[in-house]
Amino acid sequence: MLTNIISISLGAILINNFIFSQFLGCCPFLGCSSKVETATGMGLAVVFVMGLASAICWVINEYLLVALHLEFLQTLAFILVIAALVQFVEMFLKKSVPSLYSALGIYLPLITTNCAVLGVVLLNVQNNYNFLESLVYGITGGLGFMLAIVLFASVRERIEFSDYPECFEGFPICLVSAALLALAFMGFSGMKIF
Repeated sequence: MLTNIISISLGAILINNFIFSQFLGCCPFLGCSSKVETATGMGLAVVFVMGLASAICWVINEYLLVALHLEFLQTLAFILVIAALVQFVEMFLKKSVPSLYSALGIYLPLITTNCAVLGVVLLNVQNNYNFLESLVYGITGGLGFMLAIVLFASVRERIEFSDYPECFEGFPICLVSAALLALAFMGFSGMKIF
């Protein structure tokens, strides 16, 4: 059991990273990665939402949808749970950390439609994970997202003071940098865990 949890964790963070390997959640990845502080806040919000969404959606799927043979409503039910969780995070940040709330701007509500959050709960169902495995996959998937967005934000902060061809100015240099980070993460794809 412990080896399974470790392999799920390492797989979600490094090998099957939602951003660099599965290319899920690219909108907030590119939008909120201009500063490390903003990227860290977005990463923490995604970790929280992914972890809670994994736990709640597993319970809803197992004890409601499967029990009543309503599996065809999984996507709709999962989206409703994710939307409610994001509203909770948004209200919490607005009251507790207004500077982060304003820095995240439109990207905070976009966690609702973030395909990485929906992807983690659908992959939990597809991989037949139990409750603990679903929770670990959700949290470590969020940590992998946070790792990717913070790494990319630090690269983007350094790029501002670098010399590069003028035709790459703005968004093109961001895409080139993201592609190079994705190539670096592909090196983990050959890892054999246990």
